[in-house]
Amino acid sequence: MFNKLKSKLSSFKEKIGNKIDEKAVEITPEESPDTTAEVVEPAVESTSADISSSSISTEVPEKKEPKKAGFVQKAKALVLEREFILEESDLDEPLWELEMALLESDIALSVSEAIAEAVKKELVGTRRRIGKNTGNIVEEALKKAIYDVMSANVFDMDDYIRDAKKPVHIVFVGINGTGKTTSIAKLSKRLKDQGYSVVLAAGDTFRAGAIDQLAIHADNVGVKVIKHQEHADPAAVIYDAVQHAKAHNVDVVLSDTAGRMHTNINLMEQLKKVCRVSPPDLLIFVDEAVAGNDAVERAAQFNEAVPINGSILTKTDADSKGGAAISIAYITGSPILFLGMGQGYDDLQKFDPQWFVDQLFAA
Repeated sequence: MFNKLKSKLSSFKEKIGNKIDEKAVEITPEESPDTTAEVVEPAVESTSADISSSSISTEVPEKKEPKKAGFVQKAKALVLEREFILEESDLDEPLWELEMALLESDIALSVSEAIAEAVKKELVGTRRRIGKNTGNIVEEALKKAIYDVMSANVFDMDDYIRDAKKPVHIVFVGINGTGKTTSIAKLSKRLKDQGYSVVLAAGDTFRAGAIDQLAIHADNVGVKVIKHQEHADPAAVIYDAVQHAKAHNVDVVLSDTAGRMHTNINLMEQLKKVCRVSPPDLLIFVDEAVAGNDAVERAAQFNEAVPINGSILTKTDADSKGGAAISIAYITGSPILFLGMGQGYDDLQKFDPQWFVDQLFAA
């Protein structure tokens, strides 16, 4: 997973590490001051009449031993302790190559620029001390930059559902063939395992077989599905599902919708009608991680038409680049909620930016 992006990040680490080694200087321990000289107090003239025996001090000042840096500390400083300062000119070429590498990994241009700028800010102009490995300094700068981009819009769906007024209505949107219906089934299983009651709304009345497909999933995970005949009004189907949930104290309604491109005016108007008739608490965009920049572009376009609250990326386990996952939250301003990691109903992983970044740098 993410092998192509890992390779490109590793190449950048090596180049900056070499540049740091070129600029680094050894830190020599400061010489300790000579404290061996004895301090002699100046003599004060006095008469015997002025001095009583009780005022004469017989204490001898304590002699302080000089502080000396041990051989081990000196050796360690010379061998291990170095420092460097990088200038912008040192990073111009490597950062340009980093941006190109990120673009080749399907990371959007604005996101690539944001990551490169964050890395530059972290490394340029400040005096930094090196331990054993210059690569660690570069890796930490990259990790921080990518993590900051991905965690800018974090949203915990579990907390939201727990605290929200029931029923919670969630509508799923996206194009055909990206795993939207399967993702609904996986989320149904996850919610049911958490103790929630769930009902599905078969709002994709446009695609042949879509209602039966959702019904099979519903039967497999043990939840009820509300459906009408093919070509029925999706807004009516979803309205009935929400009313059923209210009447039977169901916790969550998950509404499927027809796959559509944002350019399909009729289907987009249909989606807007669904949202007017049965306003969703959350509107979730679903696409494939392997679609890369296409998924990022579609997410942005859907977000303009019907503002989304979050995204689910499917087929993440087959994604060699990781670009869509890094870009979508930044571009849409809405978080990634879950990652599809396989074909089973339990293969839905809650999105964690730290886990994702750790995977990029895992050996």
